[in-house]
Amino acid sequence: MIAAPEIPTDFNLLQESETHFSSDTDFEDIEGKSQKQGKGKTCKKGKKGPTEKGKSGNGGGKPPSGPNRMNGHHQQNGVENMMLFEVVKMGKSAMQSVVDDWIESYKHDRDIALLDLINFFIQCSGCKGVVTAEMFRHMQNSEIIRKMTEEFDEDSGDYPLTMAGPQWKKFKSSFCEFIGVLVRQCQYSIIYDEYMMDTVISLLTGLSDSQVRAFRHTSTLAAMKLMTALVNVALNLSINMDNTQRQYEAERNKMIGKRANERLELLLQKRKELQENQDEIENMMNAIFKGVFVHRYRDAIAEIRAICIEEIGIWMKMYSDAFLNDSYLKYVGWTMHDKQGEVRLKCLTALQGLYYNKELNSKLELFTSRFKDRIVSMTLDKEYDVAVQAIKLLTLVLQCLSMENTQLFFFCLFSRHIVSSYFSLLRLFSRRDPEEDGIMKRRGRQGPNANLVKTLVFFFLESELHEHAAYLVDSMWDCATELLKDWECMNSLLLEEPLSGEEALTDRQESALIEIMLCTIRQAAECHPPVGRGTGKRVLTAKEKKTQLDDRTKITELFAVALPQLLAKYSVDAEKVTNLLQLPQYFDLEIYTTGRLEKHLDALLRQIRNIVEKHTDTDVLEACSKTYHALCNEEFTIFNRVDISRSQLIDELADKFNRLLEDFLQEGEEPDEDDAYQVLSTLKRITAFHNAHDLSKWDLFACNYKLLKTGIENGDMPEQIVIHALQCTHYVILWQLAKITESSSTKEDLLRLKKQMRVFCQICQHYLTNVNTTVKEQAFTILCDILMIFSHQIMSGGRDMLEPLVYTPDSSLQSELLSFILDHVFIEQDDDNNSADGQQEDEASKIEALHKRRNLLAAFCKLIVYTVVEMNTAADIFKQYMKYYNDYGDIIKETMSKTRQIDKIQCAKTLILSLQQLFNEMIQENGYNFDRSSSTFSGIKELARRFALTFGLDQLKTREAIAMLHKDGIEFAFKEPNPQGESHPPLNLAFLDILSEFSSKLLRQDKRTVYVYLEKFMTFQMSLRREDVWLPLMSYRNSLLAGGDDDTMSVISGISSRGSTVRSKKSKPSTGKRKVVEGMQLALPEESSSSDSMWLSREQTLHTPVMMQTPQLTSTIMREPKRLRPEDSFMSVYPMQAEHHQAPLDYNRRGTSLMEDDEEPIVEDVMMSSEGRIEDLNEGMDFDTMDIDLPPSKNRRERTELKPDFFDPASIMDESVGFI
Repeated sequence: MIAAPEIPTDFNLLQESETHFSSDTDFEDIEGKSQKQGKGKTCKKGKKGPTEKGKSGNGGGKPPSGPNRMNGHHQQNGVENMMLFEVVKMGKSAMQSVVDDWIESYKHDRDIALLDLINFFIQCSGCKGVVTAEMFRHMQNSEIIRKMTEEFDEDSGDYPLTMAGPQWKKFKSSFCEFIGVLVRQCQYSIIYDEYMMDTVISLLTGLSDSQVRAFRHTSTLAAMKLMTALVNVALNLSINMDNTQRQYEAERNKMIGKRANERLELLLQKRKELQENQDEIENMMNAIFKGVFVHRYRDAIAEIRAICIEEIGIWMKMYSDAFLNDSYLKYVGWTMHDKQGEVRLKCLTALQGLYYNKELNSKLELFTSRFKDRIVSMTLDKEYDVAVQAIKLLTLVLQCLSMENTQLFFFCLFSRHIVSSYFSLLRLFSRRDPEEDGIMKRRGRQGPNANLVKTLVFFFLESELHEHAAYLVDSMWDCATELLKDWECMNSLLLEEPLSGEEALTDRQESALIEIMLCTIRQAAECHPPVGRGTGKRVLTAKEKKTQLDDRTKITELFAVALPQLLAKYSVDAEKVTNLLQLPQYFDLEIYTTGRLEKHLDALLRQIRNIVEKHTDTDVLEACSKTYHALCNEEFTIFNRVDISRSQLIDELADKFNRLLEDFLQEGEEPDEDDAYQVLSTLKRITAFHNAHDLSKWDLFACNYKLLKTGIENGDMPEQIVIHALQCTHYVILWQLAKITESSSTKEDLLRLKKQMRVFCQICQHYLTNVNTTVKEQAFTILCDILMIFSHQIMSGGRDMLEPLVYTPDSSLQSELLSFILDHVFIEQDDDNNSADGQQEDEASKIEALHKRRNLLAAFCKLIVYTVVEMNTAADIFKQYMKYYNDYGDIIKETMSKTRQIDKIQCAKTLILSLQQLFNEMIQENGYNFDRSSSTFSGIKELARRFALTFGLDQLKTREAIAMLHKDGIEFAFKEPNPQGESHPPLNLAFLDILSEFSSKLLRQDKRTVYVYLEKFMTFQMSLRREDVWLPLMSYRNSLLAGGDDDTMSVISGISSRGSTVRSKKSKPSTGKRKVVEGMQLALPEESSSSDSMWLSREQTLHTPVMMQTPQLTSTIMREPKRLRPEDSFMSVYPMQAEHHQAPLDYNRRGTSLMEDDEEPIVEDVMMSSEGRIEDLNEGMDFDTMDIDLPPSKNRRERTELKPDFFDPASIMDESVGFI
């Protein structure tokens, strides 16, 4: 611990010796005549630099005048009005000028200047306290820091380094710049005076060990920047020593007659001084490294850890001879396992700076072999930026490894979807010969990118880690644009024959190349990344729009000619054709006319027609349909040409379908397989085109209806024909509806559509009972869509003329839809594991099957949410919530939420109905004498608890719904009297045990009302029973009577009972609003059944007793009580009890949910737990810190050790160490 020397009481009385400082300048005294001050030697004398000219505000070199002047600022009690902190914060002056002013002040009185510097660091930490001269003279550092800690504003956690705003963002850079300039300007004398640096380092070391985050963060940043500046000084000293040594050796090797002995002595003296300076710099760096870095690199705060790692990377890069060794690299290697992405990112950027310099590779061999696995794994990092930088680091690492070692990294390059540096890696793997780089003017297959394109295809196939080329293309887009846009080369590789000696692409490689080519064209034309990469479409700049237009022109000009050739070559390959047919979507169709490319358009249309005739695959046919849709754009002159081609194709398909259908449905003849295949293939083509094109003029409804009706009557129609007929008919109805909606239609059009729609719904309802599951799923999906489209929602947006089309399903249809869901969605996983041929499905098939079932459930739940079907049908869905939580929990929960928004009371009735259904099912299975501790009954209770949690914390919103739920539950419990008489409990009495889960959601006064309603069903004998069979009744009664105060408090958000550091505030005085809430009683539901008369009337309602005083809340803020809303008017207000002593309850404050346990309080510790370290990485590593030992030079004397009490952090807490 450093102690300050005795400071004179009168600061303006300066000793002569204190004012005779040497000039501080960036120019070194090459004559070596100067000596260090503070060691009893004369000061170094160098050439005067600009820093020596008077900058204290008093003019040309004169000392500051006046007893209370420093740096040109007025002094009061030894403290500036204009602190150094304010000067740096404003950032208006050049930093060198600010430092020069401080140096002048230090030369004038070093104690006052140091006091100013100490206060600068204190204020930069956000502390409002000021270290006075008295404190500096008589108090130890630990006492000063403790005193400054008390000056912090505990209500705010902000301090300059974390504050928002442009001024504070600039402050950090100014703060760091100040420290760097300070050391640079003092590097020739002041830093060696054994006073300034010792005091500053001691202060920063003490602050960095503080429990206060602001002190720790600010002092660590200052110490690390100070260390960086000292490393730069050490590097300059090392260079000067080497130069001096060379000069000395050169002079000594001269002949005796020509040798200058005086110069030899001068050089020897200079080398000795440089050696002494270097030793002192080493001592300072050791003090900072041991006192700050080794503790703060594992600080609890991520920003502090990041600062340490960033700076050590600078040291190793700047002065590799001293710092680039395993003793320092191990800190970066360990920190690569940090939990925070910000810190991991700093590790990677630090390593990139080292690996970039190939001369340092030999020093990184051990580190690379030790931590290469971690670097590879970081390419899979969850943080976007970390993964990007990990790949960039791998790019540099691979340059210093053999090809055998590069295979270790190969698998990771594409598994992470963010690979911005892939192009550099691609060049490494491709290993192009230098001769190939000279052939830059060749294009196509012989161009410079041909081998790279092939390598890209090989990698895409060999990685086998990702199926989607779009993400590979996006990863390379910024750094390999030229390669990815070389479509001429890709086209040449696909169409041209390979050169002599060149290996041709395989079928699989051609498919991969076509997919990659399509993805590059899509990325260039759309200018946005694939799904999951970006946050949405961004606005393009003018330059990007121009590039987009140029790319589309280039694409159109090339592929308008090449696409027909590609389709002709690969016409029989469904996968290749499907990808190629997507290219016209990105064409600039005007070029067909302006470029006189009509003949190529005709060739394209012929190839599409041939593909339609050859293929029956759905994906291929839909691609053809979309291509026609893209080309049939009325804005372009090619529309008529394309429309004629399309109409001719549809005419042929429709005529063929009608002709085949006549033969297929002839009475008395059994259709053979060949006829069925012809009908199915034609129907597939028509359905695919009807999806994107309006084919209403071909009147496809009649033939499809006839086909479907025959299937119902005979029951032997092939399933694929039925599925596509249903889909095609569905498209017919939707296109007719679109035509009616978009244009004025006659009443006859509406009636015809209404008739067709209802007939079609009846057909779909019939097919819900088909023996084939796929047919039933298709019928169900289409029915849900039709019911949703033709519900009352169809009239929204001012379309009242469509009212005749509204269709509401009857009870039988609703029942069949619900039965389908129960039979095909809520099934055990094992029941759906076997495919039709009895073989076990693989994992992907199971996931696909689950996805299909989720879609079916979501379609039905949508009908519930939009009130297309009655809400009580949701009871059968809600009761599956717990059993199928993993598969459908999110869908069911969202359905509950939406139905509650529509009708709170009906939703509550539906929830209690689902519990009643489960209870009845349990009774049917186990009888009335079931065990209440059984898993079945416990599961129902758990489901009730989950239902209760969904009502949230605002009991006023759900007050009436919860009361109605209890009413229905009580009626159900007493619905079935016991045949053995009143001395035995009702058969459903155990249901009250389930109902008690909802008691906590009742307001206190409502509990009393529900209790009175319960008593209407109870006889006097029941109230006296204490047998086990009556326990449900007793527990339910107790839940309504007990905990009045607690359940009132449950209106408020959950308050943690564990330790917290927040302070309590005084509660606000009670208001009339609070008394209104307490005086409310539940009104009679008007829509209740006949038994509702048993509810208490207004005159019968008892007033709620006055609540006990509410405990004072520990929140730091008490918000205003919530105002009653108009929609809460269903409650009647009664005379209020006087409760002036009670604080208002906050119905609006957010807190922890009742569904979750309170979180443990977060206690910030200075040090991270050592348990989190990766032990296997620490194996063989020395945890002890090392001394910074700069590279030795000749005749270097042994370095003296620092005094332990100067820089030992432990000495800060030692009360016995005083100021000397």
